Amino acid sequence: MVMKHFTIYLVINAFFIHVTLQGEHQRRLYKDLMRNYNPLERPVHNDSHSLTVHLSFSLMQIMDVDEKNQVLTTNIWLHLYWVDYYLQWNMSDYPGVTNVRFPDSLIWRPDILLYNSADERFDATFHTNVLVNSSGHCQYLPPGIFKSTCYIDVRWFPFDVQRCDLKFGSWTYGGWSLDLQMLEADITGYIANGEWDLVEVPGRRNERFYDCCKEPYPDVTFTVVMRRRTLYYGLNLLVPCVLISTLALLVFLLPADSGEKISLGITVLLSLTVFMLLVAEIMPATSDSVPLIAQYFATTMVIVGLSVIATVLVLQYHHHDPDGGKMPKWTRVVLLNWCAWFLRMRRPGERRTQSACHSKPQHRSSVSSVELCVSQGVLQSNNPNTLYIGFRDTEGVQYNSPAESALFCRRFLAGNMEDVLLPEATVSQLGVGVRGGDTVSIGGGTSVTELGKILEEVRYIARRFQNKDEDASLCNEWKFAAAVIDRMCLMAFTFFTILCTFGILMSAPNFVEAISKDFFS
Repeated sequence: MVMKHFTIYLVINAFFIHVTLQGEHQRRLYKDLMRNYNPLERPVHNDSHSLTVHLSFSLMQIMDVDEKNQVLTTNIWLHLYWVDYYLQWNMSDYPGVTNVRFPDSLIWRPDILLYNSADERFDATFHTNVLVNSSGHCQYLPPGIFKSTCYIDVRWFPFDVQRCDLKFGSWTYGGWSLDLQMLEADITGYIANGEWDLVEVPGRRNERFYDCCKEPYPDVTFTVVMRRRTLYYGLNLLVPCVLISTLALLVFLLPADSGEKISLGITVLLSLTVFMLLVAEIMPATSDSVPLIAQYFATTMVIVGLSVIATVLVLQYHHHDPDGGKMPKWTRVVLLNWCAWFLRMRRPGERRTQSACHSKPQHRSSVSSVELCVSQGVLQSNNPNTLYIGFRDTEGVQYNSPAESALFCRRFLAGNMEDVLLPEATVSQLGVGVRGGDTVSIGGGTSVTELGKILEEVRYIARRFQNKDEDASLCNEWKFAAAVIDRMCLMAFTFFTILCTFGILMSAPNFVEAISKDFFS
């Protein structure tokens, strides 16, 4: 029963199956078309007519853009269409045969090449079969990895837009023999690149005349317009450079006594030099234009270099030798008066001095007198701003009365120290009596040699303290001038750093577009 149903099924299917003889007709068609066919002959009905070839391509991928060697590598499928007069047939004579395929070496094909090829073989296409239909229309789609020369304009790097031309044309045929026409490029199958965004691929047909011939030589030029994606370069070059240039401003905030101001400036300068070398490695060795990022790095390096010079000046002012001379008058007026007032800076202790001037002084602000107050071997004084000087072997010095002790102290508090601290001072002048002693003798009007030496030493000590106060005041003036220069440089270099950063980077034509697409997309 099963065999019966299977036999019926085969009989029914036999009535609906159409037997085709395409293999035989196709074999016969190949023989007929290749009979007397010459692949060197231009396939036109009249040799005086030109053969029209339509050219286009499909851009599959931008594989690499070599800025240093200025070479563009792309994956492209060429599209070539023409009509071969000798490859036509009547479909009724060859049932079922709608199209045939020929190797490109067996039939005529246009010698279309990439004029600006940078490939070692020059012709980088993979030779495929030519698809021919019954009307003689030939379709040739050879794929290939094309390396083309391209002038890379790095002026606005990394915010640049590159335009690379792909120029196609016949190598031997002129316009009177082969009329090359352009079709729009196809980018529907384009694979996105991580470094470049494809903007557009416009094309144009050109005709060029040479001195040798009157006929024109046409070519079709497609321009690949692409914009560099700046996220990679922004994070790896621009952001570190901005941060390093900001660190250069910290040189003016670092105290001069730390001894690290010059070291910080030199370190920042070396860091910028390293980034400058990284940019130089990927840029072409051309003098036509300077890349935008190189301009920014060079400007930043100049600013950092000037900051190092300004730091040297600040340190020279801060560590100025008091014996080197007083501050010039114009420096005092410009730095300590005008610039300090503009920067709202005050000298150390200036507020305390001003507040003390408006209140009643109760004590002297500094050691203004020298007192030698000795009463029964004990130093006594109610003045807190008194330089106390004690002497050995003065336990035997006594005064006849408290009035004599007060007279002795008052003479040291006199306005003119030179009149008091004189070696010729006598006991009678001071009103001091000495009881006993091995080295001091008392006599009316007799000079006290030991007391004169003591008074000379006291005068020397007072003069040393006065000189130290003057030197300290002079050093404080130089240090305050160095602080004023530091503050001025901080404001000036901050302004110029911000100005150069935005002025140089925003000068790129598509800076805003690149930042908005790459950083905020």
